[in-house]
Amino acid sequence: MEIQELTERIEQKSVAVRIVVTELEKVIVGQKNLIDRLLIGMLCDGHLLIEGLPGLAKTTAVKRLASIIDLSFQRIQFTPDLLPADITGTQIYRPDTSKFEVKKGPIFHNIILADEINRAPAKVQSALLEAMQEKQVTVGNETFMLPLPFLVLATQNPIEQEGTYPLPEAQVDRFMLKIKIDYPTESEEKEIMKRVYSGIDDIPVKKVDLSVFAAAKNLVGRIHMEEKVLNYIVRLVNATRKPADFNLDLRHMIAYGASPRASIFLGLAARAHAFLSGRGYVTPQDVKSMAPDVLRHRILLSYEAEADGLSTDDIIFQILERLEVP
Repeated sequence: MEIQELTERIEQKSVAVRIVVTELEKVIVGQKNLIDRLLIGMLCDGHLLIEGLPGLAKTTAVKRLASIIDLSFQRIQFTPDLLPADITGTQIYRPDTSKFEVKKGPIFHNIILADEINRAPAKVQSALLEAMQEKQVTVGNETFMLPLPFLVLATQNPIEQEGTYPLPEAQVDRFMLKIKIDYPTESEEKEIMKRVYSGIDDIPVKKVDLSVFAAAKNLVGRIHMEEKVLNYIVRLVNATRKPADFNLDLRHMIAYGASPRASIFLGLAARAHAFLSGRGYVTPQDVKSMAPDVLRHRILLSYEAEADGLSTDDIIFQILERLEVP
């Protein structure tokens, strides 16, 4: 398919997908970055980690997304006393049949909202690993496939808050994007107040058929990516591992760089970003736009960097600024 023809088809399909944005904006004020990233997660079948302080509409946005696309939705509140079986399910004994029967847990839905995921200890967080990677759950000796699409949209409060547990690196790496959201502006907060007072929950939802996303995903996979853009992605990720090879004086700031999943997800996210922009090809700017969300949870800072008050976003900014763009 020629790029021009592909772009025309993308423009048509992206309009249908953008209906989701319109419906989300009826309830969510501001947070454009969050809304776009939710769409990118849907287009790439990628799990999302959303970090922000309480009360910033993280839960509302995810719940509204599920209702717009008419997918089954389940919210799981993570707490320190939660058990892995509370998520995946367990075996129960049936006296009438003298057999054990599997009672499926709440994970068997299309969209899982893992609310405040860092409130539960590592053992519980790890219960999601098989589901997120393999799209299946094992209970006892039986393995069950999860309904498709299957997405985990997890929210977490900043690690600095009391009563939180850092997510294990193996789990964090399975999230395609980590999205940071901040407080609304004064005008946005005023609009939030007005909408809440007028009954925000009464706003009707215009449904978007899942087949629209299926067709959109097919087009996203066909979006053209030049070899030089592919090389740029690989160089960006490698710069987090061996910064000295790229004349970046960051070797004392990074303990561990990003995994190969970063390259895979950055390419997918850049394609989805191009789709939402109505283009049939990926530009370096698509890559730069998505790099912070793909990389920020995959870079482990050194003690020196933490002592200097640096964040992974600071490191990513330096890499993007100083690495040559094709």
